[in-house]
Amino acid sequence: MDFCPKNKTMTFEALLAKFHSLNIKDSLNYELMSDILISHHSTAIEGSTLSEEESRLLIMDGLTAKGKPIMHHLMVQDHYNALVEIIELSKRKHIINSEFIQRINANVMKNTGSIINTALGSFDSSKGDWRKVNVHAGTRTFVSFQKVEAMVEKLCDGLQKQIEKEKSVKEIYDLAFDAHYDLVSIHPFADGNGRTSRLLMNYILAYHKMPLSIVFKEDKLDYINALEESRKQEKIEPFRIFMYNQQMKYLLQEIDKVLCQDKIFIK
Repeated sequence: MDFCPKNKTMTFEALLAKFHSLNIKDSLNYELMSDILISHHSTAIEGSTLSEEESRLLIMDGLTAKGKPIMHHLMVQDHYNALVEIIELSKRKHIINSEFIQRINANVMKNTGSIINTALGSFDSSKGDWRKVNVHAGTRTFVSFQKVEAMVEKLCDGLQKQIEKEKSVKEIYDLAFDAHYDLVSIHPFADGNGRTSRLLMNYILAYHKMPLSIVFKEDKLDYINALEESRKQEKIEPFRIFMYNQQMKYLLQEIDKVLCQDKIFIK
């Protein structure tokens, strides 16, 4: 075959068209393998030490990785279950509201969250409760906890109105990437904000039957820098550019599996 994407310069739209033309999503076990891959990278970004193969064995066979923390196994399994659920909910066109966001976070944190006691009362990070504390990450201070619920409701109202409209491919991905950015920038939970935001992004993509998106663990620093650059500039473009590059990286890998794998010779 004369097409090998890693040796070509292609636009995002051209890559997506090539992906669809190969019927990759219809391949045996594609959705399962994709969900495992997404869950592996999303949890690795947040500290899981499981390898991709260890994540696969955990989800497919229930096998734990020797010497790896049980919390990391629970992170991966919870994320996978949450991803499977949002894909099913996308088929039913489930409404995006604050309860839906809390439901995603509760699934993500189901087995690793806990009750957190503060001067203003207790809340349960395993149940999708809004945080009752202010949050700092590096030099970043997120919105005060008193504003969280109203900001999430406003975000959800806007997303629900937009998701139902007919859109071009670019408009769909822009909406998904922007939702990811907006939710993680509100940081409404004590933990699991990144995973929840990436799942919201993939809900929107699944809703429109688009290939899902991955933030690769090896690009974590670039991911953080893109978020910070967009916040610094007060413009979404740096984050969008990063996410489109991530999506192209994923599409290239999937196309490469089909068209550029080494031939196997049987003697």
